[in-house]
Amino acid sequence: MSAQTDTQGSVTTVYKVSGMSCGHCEGSVSGEISELPGVSSVKAVASTGEVTVVSAAPLDAEAVRAAVDEAGFELVGQV
Repeated sequence: MSAQTDTQGSVTTVYKVSGMSCGHCEGSVSGEISELPGVSSVKAVASTGEVTVVSAAPLDAEAVRAAVDEAGFELVGQV
């Protein structure tokens, strides 16, 4: 796992998601992940397939996978 904790105690994790191709895709993935408990920000970039998530604590991988699935995309893993 490649999560990093910053000085304020937040955890930043970068995930790889396949299938995103536009801003709408980014919004769908960001919207679903942002509903997970403890998530403070989500930035999805369709061109790279990377989704950067800042949360209060490390997220459960299966919860992230379920959120990405709900948005209609596939979680490849962490970067």
